[in-house]
Parts: sequence; structure tokens; C-alpha cells
Amino acid sequence: MKESAKKEGARRMKNKAKAVYLLMAVLLALGVLAGCSGGGGSGGKVTITYWRHDNEAEVKALNQLIASFEKEHPNIKVKMEVIPYDDYETKIRTALSGSKAPDIMGIDGPFVASYAHQEAVIPLDSYFAANGDLDDITAPVRESLTYNGKIWAAPLNDASVAMFYNKKLFADNNIPLPSENPDEAWTWEQVLEAAKKINNPEKNIYGWDPAWGVGGGEGSAFVKMSLLWQAGAEVLSEDGKTANGYLNSPETKRALEFFSGLYNDSKVATKELPPEAFESGKLGIMMNGPWHLPYLVNSFPDFKDWAVAPLWKDKKQVTPMGSWNMGITKKSKHPDEAWEFVNWVTGKEGAKVWYEVTKNLPARLSVSEAFPELQQYPLNIWVKQSSTYAKPRPVSPAYPAVSKAITELFEDVTLANKNVDEAMNAAVEKIDKAIAGVK
Repeated sequence: MKESAKKEGARRMKNKAKAVYLLMAVLLALGVLAGCSGGGGSGGKVTITYWRHDNEAEVKALNQLIASFEKEHPNIKVKMEVIPYDDYETKIRTALSGSKAPDIMGIDGPFVASYAHQEAVIPLDSYFAANGDLDDITAPVRESLTYNGKIWAAPLNDASVAMFYNKKLFADNNIPLPSENPDEAWTWEQVLEAAKKINNPEKNIYGWDPAWGVGGGEGSAFVKMSLLWQAGAEVLSEDGKTANGYLNSPETKRALEFFSGLYNDSKVATKELPPEAFESGKLGIMMNGPWHLPYLVNSFPDFKDWAVAPLWKDKKQVTPMGSWNMGITKKSKHPDEAWEFVNWVTGKEGAKVWYEVTKNLPARLSVSEAFPELQQYPLNIWVKQSSTYAKPRPVSPAYPAVSKAITELFEDVTLANKNVDEAMNAAVEKIDKAIAGVK
């Protein structure tokens, strides 16, 4: 009995050893596989690619953040490709339709829905829930990045514009200065009254540039939509399915007629504004963002007559918002590693570095609270506007057509003197056709 017990014990020990050996082999294999997949643990290294448009200050900030990220994440290398702004959309869409898409792509806010609808990018809700602190991002920015109930990109920063004016031209014409309180914006009529007093075309002095001229491009659509919203108009229905009954409304007509009148009736605005008119003392009132402050200080140190006030209002006080973001493409083989970098750049600490280098308006509440200058004049105007009065451009996969139709609408009534009702209906037709064509 003793001998058989010994044999049975030896057999069990042998089987147990085999089991342990097999378990260790499996774990080792899993560890090797994990390392090869680019995880942070066992020596495997992956490269993630990031494409974005050119911008000197932002590229400088990104190079700094890439260096710090790679130091803390030695198994992940970030390869950034900077593409000229005018070529960016064409190159990224071509890459997405082929096999050379980057892991991470820069996305201008209003185009997020288009890329999401095409399933070119992945939703980031689970990543934000894990460690992205979504509640720290301002509500208007979150809204601009939400399509079909999901978040599709992480914001680098926000953008807003305020009223810049020439204090000397105001004083020379006995015009009281506007309030610096972000909640006390001048009305359109107040700005127009001041612009009429300043306007003196014989001396090449103009009263008001209301919306970055009359040309096209996304920047033009960005600011001109705010005029529509200020008048109480909407571009699309709440469900985004039509512009009919919204863009061709009495409120839109008021905004268009007021804008056109600045050029064609009172002529306080000119269709051919000279370059750097404001900086040379030839323009009384304009709009611009906080990024214009360092430009004024560094490029025009002798020009001391500028000041800032909240952006003008009509029926409503509304300011435009939204800027560039980072999205993870569906074709990425390393979405987890890509998120690690995205969150490193756009998270609380990275966003502080981003603001320090670029001076772009923060999208995170914690960053606005971290820098005293953002709570003081004049930067507090943009900060308050972006959190209280900001409205995102329509979140629609048809947005590119919406943007083009809006700028063409302002051109039609201002430059071509087309009938306002006919121009509005033509714009609605273009937009609704584009919405119907979305697959």
C-alpha cells in the first residue's frame, strides 16, 4: 500500500509539473504576443502616424509634446507629417480612401460629422470614459464633436472672435467706448452708429469690417453664420434634415440686408479693404480672435490704439466657436496607442502646454482656470464668450456644402445685388440637395 501510494503521489506531482509548465508556456506566449502588438509592457515598439496642417506655433507645441510623450512611452514612436493647409483636406481624403491613412488625423470641427458618417474615424466615448475627463471640456465644444450621440474627436483648443476697435478714432469722433464686460455687447445699431462717424473714404479710413470681408472659405463661413444666429436665424432644422424654413426665414433676411447695407447703403464697409487696415489705423472696427493679440504686439509694436470689446449682438448675443481636433482613423492598427498620444496632447496637462506655446483659446475649463491672464481683460472676453454665448456650426455630414452655400449667399446679396428672397431659396436648394445626397 505504501509503495503504491508513493507511485500515485509521484504520478500526481509529475502531472502537476506538466500543468504548471503548460501554464507558464501559455503565459509566456501571451506576453510575447502582447509585446508584438505594441503594448506598453514587454519591449515591443510601434510607430503611430499623425497628419495635420501647417501652423508654426502649433507644430512647435506638438514637437515639444511628442518629445515628452516618447520619453514617458518608450514603446511608442510618433511620426508627424505636416501638410500645407490648402492641400490638407484633399490629401487626407485620398489617403482615407486608399491604404495609407494615418493613425491620427487633424479634423476641423465642422467636418467631424462628415468623417464620422463615412466611418473614417472611430468613436472615442470609451476612451474618454476611461481617462479623458470629458466633463472638463466646455459644453459647446462637446456639442460640436458629437454626432449620432457619440464623440468622434478630441479638441486641441477652441476659437472665438471679439470686437477690436481703434481708441484714437473713437476719441477723434467723440464716440463713447464700448464696455469691456463680456455680458454687455454692443448692438448692431450701436456699432453702425460709431462706424458712420469714423468712416471717411476720402482719407482711406473705413468704419467697420463686419465679417472678414465678403469672400469664401471656411473662415468666412465661420464668422458669417454668427450674424445669422445673432438675428435669431438657424441654418438647419434641429434634426439636420433640411434648411427649408430655417435659412430662408425673415431672420436670415434681416441679417443679409443689414450686412449688404454696410457695403452698399451706408458704405461704412468697403469691398476692397487695404491690407493691414486696422493695424495701420485705417479701420475703426473689426472682429478677430485672441491669436491676433501676439500678432499686434510683435508685428506692430508702435500701434497702441487698439482695444477689445465683446462681439456685437442683435436679437441674440452669439459668437462662433470650434477649431481643430484630433481623431483616430478606423484604419489604425494601434488605436489604443493612438489614444495614449491624443490624450497626452489634449488632456489637462498637455492642454496647458498647448496654450502656453500657441496662445489658442482653451477647450478645457481647467486650463482657463489655471492661467490668471485668461480671467483678466482682454482674454476673459473670449473665455466668457466661448463658455456662455458660443454656438457650433451645424453638425452635419453635408457640412461642406452648407459652408459653401452660406458664403455664396452673402456674396450673392452683397456683391451681385441679387434679390434676397431668391438668393436664400437658392441656398436652401443647394443645401437640401446635398443633405439628400448623403449616403
